[in-house]
Amino acid sequence: TRFILRGTFLIELIGALAMLPVFCRDYGWHGIWMAVFHSISAFCNAGFDIVNDGILFNSLMGYAANPIINLAIMLLIIIGGLGFLTWSDICTNGIDIKRYHMQSKVILTVTSGLILVPTVYFFFFELVHLPFAERFWGALFQAVTPRTAGFNTVDLNAMSETGQMITSLLMIIGGAPGSTAGGMKVTTFAVMISVAAAVFQKRQNGCFFGRRIDDDTVKNAATVFFMYISLFLLGGIAISKLENLPLVTCLYESASAVGTVGLTLGITPEL
Repeated sequence: TRFILRGTFLIELIGALAMLPVFCRDYGWHGIWMAVFHSISAFCNAGFDIVNDGILFNSLMGYAANPIINLAIMLLIIIGGLGFLTWSDICTNGIDIKRYHMQSKVILTVTSGLILVPTVYFFFFELVHLPFAERFWGALFQAVTPRTAGFNTVDLNAMSETGQMITSLLMIIGGAPGSTAGGMKVTTFAVMISVAAAVFQKRQNGCFFGRRIDDDTVKNAATVFFMYISLFLLGGIAISKLENLPLVTCLYESASAVGTVGLTLGITPEL
């Protein structure tokens, strides 16, 4: 408990100090509160912002090309979403990954993939109309924030339906178990991918790093996976039918709710 409390306050303090110069430049002394609020909100994967630029759902779009705000918010989201067991492994074993718990190895591997692949897609296919700096930071930020954080630095409505559905899937997957993030969890997703790969390769069991996945773990993962997908689909279909709105938009809203993310395409006040 001491490790968790110290780690939490230290990381949030560093995050606030990193953002302090930018917010104080824009908001004066009120920037101190802005930095503290957004550091806690990002680390806890809450996604609430208090940037008042007069535009609804604008979130952090005013800082789309600011490297300090982008890096600070993204690192806080990622660190909060890795989970306390993974922190402990990193603090105890440093870069000696072989000594990490199996769960930590899976979390770090899958998290890296879930950031890298969407970033490449958003950069080359979704944000091509933006200047390079905004395009780079926007692609990276939008790959990180669906992990239940709820901030955005680009116009979500300007994305194609494909981009919106990819974001929806990221929101459902969420972060790591024992973390500040929601969603079905990256370990559940990893187990389902491993089991599917085992079936394709005609192996009896899924495995991670040469270790077999226990049958009870597979059953639990399948149950959680089915529950989240069912809530996502049924919720989106119900909203679309009752409110007479486009299905993709409603699925986006449903994924955001079931993953406790907070991203929206703007239909929330109208429901």
